[in-house]
Amino acid sequence: MSPNRPTPAPTKIGIIGAGSVGATIAYAAMIRGLAHQISLFDIAKTKVDAEVLDLNHGLLFAPAATLDGSDDVEVLRDSSIIVMTAGAKQKQGQTRMDLAQANADLCAKILPGAVRVAPDAIFLLVTNPVDVVTDLALRITGLPPERVIGSGTVLDSSRFRYLIARHCGVALQNVHAYIAGEHGDSEIPLWSSASIGSIPLTDWNVAAHGSLTESDRDSILQNVKDAGYQVIQGKGATNYAIGLAVANILEAILNDEQRVLPVSGKLHGFRGLADVCLSLPRIVGRKGMEPPLPIPMTQDEESGLHASAKRIQEALQSLKIEQAH
Repeated sequence: MSPNRPTPAPTKIGIIGAGSVGATIAYAAMIRGLAHQISLFDIAKTKVDAEVLDLNHGLLFAPAATLDGSDDVEVLRDSSIIVMTAGAKQKQGQTRMDLAQANADLCAKILPGAVRVAPDAIFLLVTNPVDVVTDLALRITGLPPERVIGSGTVLDSSRFRYLIARHCGVALQNVHAYIAGEHGDSEIPLWSSASIGSIPLTDWNVAAHGSLTESDRDSILQNVKDAGYQVIQGKGATNYAIGLAVANILEAILNDEQRVLPVSGKLHGFRGLADVCLSLPRIVGRKGMEPPLPIPMTQDEESGLHASAKRIQEALQSLKIEQAH
């Protein structure tokens, strides 16, 4: 580094939950050199100690960092970002919404202590159902909306782009498309604003690369919705893709990249929607997330977004969350 350039401020990522998702996020953050310190908190002391030991054994092969962990929330003190991954494990046949009550209770127990030791942190919620959990986290922490971010449909959008790229025989990096709404069964594909190399997907018809019929689009969307269930059925949990997706969000925040990501957050009047957390493309940087971008939407897409919002609101209303007040 040039002697004339200031030394970057120390950064610390705190991760709540040392299960498969939390540990994979720590691993992805470590090998990408995202922070000076990575700290894991989990009430299962033996588990968190083992994960930290395993990660530390690989530090020689990654950018310099400090990794620690504990069953004491103090390990999260002064974190720049806290990632919430702890929660009931989604089982085969369960939807994400089925986890709502158990994970709402867990958030109410854990998040106040995390805010106490890291009051200036940005909170990134990964625990499912993520839109419901993000809304609860806002209530529990009392933090400004821009600092309470759900991982939302970042992973769904990655799955969406992968399937489009595979169908059309193009590089994944040339596909620009987003999933919006709930991270779950009511999510909305934004076909009207999707493109490959500046060609709208609704007009895609390229020799040797096929076209996208209505049937093709339906099949791709269904595969996006089923993707998590397929992985859970085969190996019991999803961890690699969500670990990389969260590392992508962390990178955008810590490096102040001003990257557009479909993260989940509270809406305040977007297309008639308010007081609900769901995913829409937003600019993400060091101060958190900005309001949703004014993306074009068809009437069907907007209707789908409202239906998705209603599903999330109904799930919230069904919860017993007196302890979160």
